[in-house]
Amino acid sequence: MSYQVLARKWRPRKFAEMVGQTHVLRALINALDADRLHHAFLFTGTRGVGKTTIARILAKSLNCEQGVSSTPCGECTACREIDEGRFVDLIEVDAASRTKVEDTRELLDNVQYAPTRGRYKVYLIDEVHMLSNHSFNALLKTLEEPPPHVKFLLATTDPQKLPVTILSRCLQFNLRRLPADQIQDYLQDILGREGIDFEVAGLAQLARAADGSMRDALSLLDQAIAFGGGQVNDVEVRSMLGTLDRGQVQKLLTALADGQASTVLSAVNELAEQAPDFEEILAELISQLHYIALMQQVPDSYDESMGDKETLEALADSRAGLEMVLLRMLAFRPEEMSANTTSSSQVQSVKKSVPEPAPAVESANVAQQEVIKKVEAPVKATAVKEESNEWHDIVASLSLGGVDKQLAMNCALVSQDNDHFILALEPASAPMLTKERQARIQDELIKLFGKELRISIEVQAIDTETPAQRDHRVAEEKQAHAESEIKNDSNVQSILEAFNGTVKPNSVQVVDET
Repeated sequence: MSYQVLARKWRPRKFAEMVGQTHVLRALINALDADRLHHAFLFTGTRGVGKTTIARILAKSLNCEQGVSSTPCGECTACREIDEGRFVDLIEVDAASRTKVEDTRELLDNVQYAPTRGRYKVYLIDEVHMLSNHSFNALLKTLEEPPPHVKFLLATTDPQKLPVTILSRCLQFNLRRLPADQIQDYLQDILGREGIDFEVAGLAQLARAADGSMRDALSLLDQAIAFGGGQVNDVEVRSMLGTLDRGQVQKLLTALADGQASTVLSAVNELAEQAPDFEEILAELISQLHYIALMQQVPDSYDESMGDKETLEALADSRAGLEMVLLRMLAFRPEEMSANTTSSSQVQSVKKSVPEPAPAVESANVAQQEVIKKVEAPVKATAVKEESNEWHDIVASLSLGGVDKQLAMNCALVSQDNDHFILALEPASAPMLTKERQARIQDELIKLFGKELRISIEVQAIDTETPAQRDHRVAEEKQAHAESEIKNDSNVQSILEAFNGTVKPNSVQVVDET
């Protein structure tokens, strides 16, 4: 008798044999037992999580000769034929190979006729998202109001490609990726039934490599059994998968915990000699650190598949944890802002020729006092032009609003001579200038500095940056920086690669943390 692969041999034939997906099974079991059956079901989820398997069990439940229930007998002619893939009233269609509208119309031509053998004629359409728009349109009417003897079971790995009109006519069930521990337990159960020797650490590797897919896990298990000559052990599975030796990763972590830079580099060199996937090394480091944190909180949670117990316990020690945190703090110390470390020469270059403020200024708020300090010492008027960005600080401290503020923001400080501020306004902004607005800006300057001041606003070309232009430039720089951070973020890149996605243009928004 020819060999039957494990994925087919151990495919569940009853809901009770399914691993995981309890949220889907509960709904289906209750619907079957209460005889509250919808005419169309949509099963979504990644590959190998049980979409087609659940659909076939549902088809058996509907057509079992013992009656409709959540526990088909598995012995009657209908159950056996469905298990063997030859039941005439279960029409399985691979939509990827029948995308044309003519194929769909041909498929639906026989919908009106009663089933030949079973209670229901069941249409199981796999990868339904591959149908063309015309095919969906042809399917729509029948899917909405099928004959009472017809049930539609649709399966897809990409539900977003289905039209809303199709989605709204189906009961939707989203099957989740299976946790690695559930996959590992199932593999262990199968090997026990098959009488095959195994090591738990090897099964743990297979379960992680399956990435949530039971079918992938069973295929890998078949390969591991062949590779290991009829058994499954950790070393050979690691060799087959090309995965890292956990001992080397733990050596690297130990060196990090001890603060031994030379040993860290040596461990990295040893890993590099194996030409590994460095992203896999990072993933394994994260996995190990997560497990160490778990052991700190739950000391009895040790799992032999995670590596040497003594090493993990040593790394989980509170002192080692403290040292690693301190090393991280040293490595990622934030840079000091240049604005907060201004040299004495820089301070001198931004002082302006405004007399000592009157006593009334002492009641001004802190922000206003800082602005005044910047302009309290006398310098030549010609030096002001080079430092006209200081006008931005003054404008920010004035209690102006509306057009008055816009006028001040679009002015540049040309010069300042004792009590006289001379401002320049671009010709394009000249319509904003009125005597009343100029007077209001002057009044606010008098309030800020606590003494009589005078301003003149001249319409002329400006060769320095206005506060409005400065704000616009800073906003553009922040936006460019934010977009660059998103573009180069490793987590974002991983998500885009995993889901074949892109960052939507103009969707990155800068959050003002102030």
